[in-house]
Amino acid sequence: MLELRDVVGKARTGTGKTAAFGIPMAHTVDPSLDKVQAIVLVPTRELAMQVSDELRRLCQFRGLRVATLYGGQPIQGQIEVLRQGAHIMVGTPGRVLDHLARRTLLLDGVRLAVVDEVDRMLDVGFAYDIERILRQVPSPHQTALFSATIPLFIKRLIHRHLHDPVWVDVPEDEDIELKVEQVYYEVAAQDRVEGLEELLAKNGQGQQTLIFRRTQIGVDKLVSLLCRHGYGARGIHGGMAQTQRNRVMHDFRSGELNLLVATDVASRGLDIPSISHVINFDMPANVEEYVHRVGRAGRMGRDGTAITFVSEWDVDLLDDLRERVGHELKCRVLAIYSAARNLARPSTAPNRRATC
Repeated sequence: MLELRDVVGKARTGTGKTAAFGIPMAHTVDPSLDKVQAIVLVPTRELAMQVSDELRRLCQFRGLRVATLYGGQPIQGQIEVLRQGAHIMVGTPGRVLDHLARRTLLLDGVRLAVVDEVDRMLDVGFAYDIERILRQVPSPHQTALFSATIPLFIKRLIHRHLHDPVWVDVPEDEDIELKVEQVYYEVAAQDRVEGLEELLAKNGQGQQTLIFRRTQIGVDKLVSLLCRHGYGARGIHGGMAQTQRNRVMHDFRSGELNLLVATDVASRGLDIPSISHVINFDMPANVEEYVHRVGRAGRMGRDGTAITFVSEWDVDLLDDLRERVGHELKCRVLAIYSAARNLARPSTAPNRRATC
């Protein structure tokens, strides 16, 4: 990137991708030129704030100003930040397009465009928005895409917007040291709450734990139930006001909050090194999402544990996970199940023998 080459970086979260584009950005952006010269597109508000904070640390001695643009907060304050002059813009595509339409953000000075977590962008429906924004960046410019997976659409995006890119692929077995123990429990859907309480009692409430659910309603219900049972849990999802999301993430980062229930809005890119346990209360939608969730634990070389509940409807994905993860994914049995009590499955559930 220091040689101004276009770059495709394929690597799991936690491998230093923000520094990979942030350090060259700190070198190449000109502090004497009072206009936006570099943009970073990210899929979520929390990631926009995290990347902005990291870039400010990297650029603090260069006198570079970073503007953060995302929805869920008043746009007027962001307009004022842009008017005061920003050299680097970090934002979510929807809010960036809003500023472009208002002419409060101009891209005529941009010479470096970064799209981070591209595969996640596709998952949340930003494919068309990314295209619209990149088409407004003047040529010539440098483009860098970072993603954990490279599906077909991203290959087309690379073909359209990158020139002779350098591919940097960090294979799984050469990733930065990842000390995450991966285990799963076969548990009937109706027994998951009881199983979760067993694990929380075993691990202790002092451990920072991130629990994943698929839906916003699922998050709210589980948080309410845990609070009724005496656990200091809180939730985060896309249906919450931004001020609430900011407050929850602040408390979780600071260690004031140890038990966070989240949708996959929290699974990509967020760097909270103190997380020791990730619990997939609901199975992820696919193997890639599993990898990103598991990547929340054991960051920066710390030890971590990833626990997955496998219910009667998760048979196919379990097979996919075991094929991908192999012997690293270990089966364990909850104490709530004894030898005399078989795992109850509805008669319509897939027919399979126990795996452990």
